[in-house]
Amino acid sequence: MNHQYLSSVRPLSSRDVEALRAATLGNVNWRGERFSREEVLADPAVAHYTVFEPEREDFGFIMVDPSGVVGVAWAQFLGVDNPGYGFVAADVPEASLWVAPECRGAGQGRRLLRMLLVESAARGHDRVSLSVEDGNRARDLYESEGFSAVPEREHDGVMVWKAG
Repeated sequence: MNHQYLSSVRPLSSRDVEALRAATLGNVNWRGERFSREEVLADPAVAHYTVFEPEREDFGFIMVDPSGVVGVAWAQFLGVDNPGYGFVAADVPEASLWVAPECRGAGQGRRLLRMLLVESAARGHDRVSLSVEDGNRARDLYESEGFSAVPEREHDGVMVWKAG
């Protein structure tokens, strides 16, 4: 199926909790089955990625096609008291991106990431952070879109994009 032409994108909402759970599970299991859905939801360090709260200024996009969710890109303000793996500062949104395995390699992740970065800049944020594990092919995408490693946080895979 050609997902590029059948997919549509809409803003993410707090009602998309199942998509966020699936995306978060997919992200932590990018190298294969390491964690169960129950383990993800029980671990506060990971479970907070499944909570989307527009009232704290979280934002994002979900891509769907007739078969279901193609991808999700979201940015959260988890805060100093509940930081994510890619946390750099309270005023810097932390991004997450997931594309269904069968849809990868067709530019959908890049499309979602670019939409997220445009939205972030439109909201007045001059930086976006994220964390990507060593060996994950997504790092190439992030670098090609202007993300760079945060000095002294390279071992954590923390990267930041700065608005140009």
